[in-house]
Amino acid sequence: MRIDYFALATPAMKILMAQESYLHEQFARSDTLTLAVWELVKLRVSQINQCAFCLDLHSNEAREGGESYTRMIGLSAWRDMPIYSSTERAALSWAELVTSGQRIEDQHFDDAKATLGEQAVVDLTIAVNAINSWNRLVKAFKPEVASHNKPR
Repeated sequence: MRIDYFALATPAMKILMAQESYLHEQFARSDTLTLAVWELVKLRVSQINQCAFCLDLHSNEAREGGESYTRMIGLSAWRDMPIYSSTERAALSWAELVTSGQRIEDQHFDDAKATLGEQAVVDLTIAVNAINSWNRLVKAFKPEVASHNKPR
């Protein structure tokens, strides 16, 4: 690791960890945006941002949560694969829009709100911002990728 950012910015890291706790609570009790959907979103955003550490971390967490290998690999082409629910598709589409920094048209917002609901759109947006933030921290400070999937 280049810098121990947790030690040097402990108060800021506590804020980010509190945000993670809020999101975990929200998704754990949601019928729409579940913890499983949250993991898919974290994986997809980390793919877009090419964050190896987060891809490793969240693929292991998703697998431990029961996610299939096919669905994790398929995230890079989710639009063309019929293995994702309408909720997952709406969440992935919204996550990509927020991550891209592009203008989010009213129709995109209306589509997300119609499928997910207002609270879920707000929580998902916070979640997307959170994983984007983690991706950028990790890419800047390069903690070791400690995968269970290292070459043999």
